[in-house]
Amino acid sequence: MPRVIRSSTMKTTTLLSPLKVLGFGWAGLFRKFLVEPGEMWWPSNLVQVSLFSALHEKGKRPKGGTTRTQFFLLVLVSGLAYYVFPGYMFSMLTSFSWICWVAPKSILVQQLGSGLKGLGIASFGFDWSTISSYLGSPLASPWFATANIAVGFFLIMYVMTPISYWFNAYHAKTFPIFSSKLFMGNGSRYDISTIVDSDFHLDRHAYSINGPVHLSTFFAMTYGLGFAALSATIVHVLLFHGREIWNQSKMAFGNSKKVDIHTRLMRRYKSVPMWWFYIILVVNIALIIFICEHYKESLQLPWWGVLLACAISIFFTLPIGIINATTNQQPGLNIITEYIIGYMYPERPVANMCFKVYGYISMTQALTFLQDFKLGHYMKIPPRTMFMAQVVGTVLSVFIYTITAWWLMRTIPNLCDTNMLPPDSPWTCPMDNVFFDASVIWGLLGPRRIFGDLGEYSKVNFFFLGGAIAPFLVWLAHKAFPGQKWITLIHMPVLLSATSIMPPATAVNFTSWILLAFLSGFVVYRYRQQWWKRCNYVLSGGLDAGTAFMTILLFLALNNNNISLNWWGNNLEGCPLATCPTEKGIVVKGCPIH
Repeated sequence: MPRVIRSSTMKTTTLLSPLKVLGFGWAGLFRKFLVEPGEMWWPSNLVQVSLFSALHEKGKRPKGGTTRTQFFLLVLVSGLAYYVFPGYMFSMLTSFSWICWVAPKSILVQQLGSGLKGLGIASFGFDWSTISSYLGSPLASPWFATANIAVGFFLIMYVMTPISYWFNAYHAKTFPIFSSKLFMGNGSRYDISTIVDSDFHLDRHAYSINGPVHLSTFFAMTYGLGFAALSATIVHVLLFHGREIWNQSKMAFGNSKKVDIHTRLMRRYKSVPMWWFYIILVVNIALIIFICEHYKESLQLPWWGVLLACAISIFFTLPIGIINATTNQQPGLNIITEYIIGYMYPERPVANMCFKVYGYISMTQALTFLQDFKLGHYMKIPPRTMFMAQVVGTVLSVFIYTITAWWLMRTIPNLCDTNMLPPDSPWTCPMDNVFFDASVIWGLLGPRRIFGDLGEYSKVNFFFLGGAIAPFLVWLAHKAFPGQKWITLIHMPVLLSATSIMPPATAVNFTSWILLAFLSGFVVYRYRQQWWKRCNYVLSGGLDAGTAFMTILLFLALNNNNISLNWWGNNLEGCPLATCPTEKGIVVKGCPIH
């Protein structure tokens, strides 16, 4: 076993190392556009800037108050102590869905009230990890972005999804209203292993016998909105940021006098030469092509697939980077990568996943590096020092992540297997399960069998058109009424991609996040602005740190030793019927029959 583990670890490390570093190349190409301009302010960096400033500056303690360092330590200790409750003693605080208790035998009520498996009406999470895990810190979100996310979430979750479900679009009532799982026509879970041959290709004969794969209403809807968000991102950036990109392009190749103050100060240091990034790009792309060709039978992705994935990544890094740098939200590129390779190279799930990783994950890595470059910009860290720190940290992280993953797989029984793990297990891996289901939809079956002429959901493609039109309408309204400044705050990419991370994110992640973001970005900022400026981002950093420390302590001391508390407060949210179908005659274990 150790020899197998070492061999697999080496292969995994070889596969991941060039991927992690590839993002540096894209980041280097877009520094002039996404780091140097003052308009690209990367909101989440303000949390770290405030935290570092609080820890290093000698602030004078106000009378009857605390310094920012003392405030951070108080929040850290409080957050650390409090997380014992939602993290171990009272896990129901993760999703407090009290509406389910009103009618414990009603499927409809539990569909409406469940924060984990339903629409999450009046559901709230008293757990910072629940609130900040998917959308980032609500305390770092600009108010206009919060408003767009709230409107998008409301329209999708409480208008489009219920209408589609209760009008039984695509036989919606046969399946749960909210689920990322794949289903058969009779409402039962689809056993994917029955339609995969020994080479991890689609067994067409078995698939014709089992029948087509079906999606839950919400899962199909999120894919449509993902299509819309992509086209909206391109159109929005061209209409609202096209002139900025053009001006920045001229500045990049000239000596403009209009320079951001931070950029002017950073010019005292030696910059990172572009040829460093070019070398990273050439070497890592060549290495990825070699790996894919060497492990061709395992990875299934040919050399041209690697080049196409890189082309998609470089095309979308700038528009998505602009959205991320100004709103703290990142529209997903994963759908378009899966869609393209799924049509061009169908019935190969591993190839689809690799293409997604090289096309999408490398872009997210680039945006992470650009965000770090901007942090160095704010903190006046020499660019070359920042660059080397990122390179060393990235290379080390590959080994640490790989070793940690293998250790978890060896020590946690039934890791990520939702059928074998108890409902309250912290090891259900929701992100990985969605990743697997996506590989089946886009890779094993291919988009043609789901969203094409052979599929049931072909009309979902019209979302591409709707997404392209939406920002154009906002732009026309802005031109027609230039005095109405609020029109420019309507951000269609953010609004349409509000639920792009659902699933694995659930309704309670959004309801809790939106409420806290509203309180921080609107109420506190408006009525206690001085406190907000001084403490808001420090509060966010303290909550992050306290929760992270206690999560590790709980795992090492209790979860790793299988020490748990069995009582009703750890019975998740108490909405067991939220996943039940409502169509007549559909039989699902644990659900009443209509």
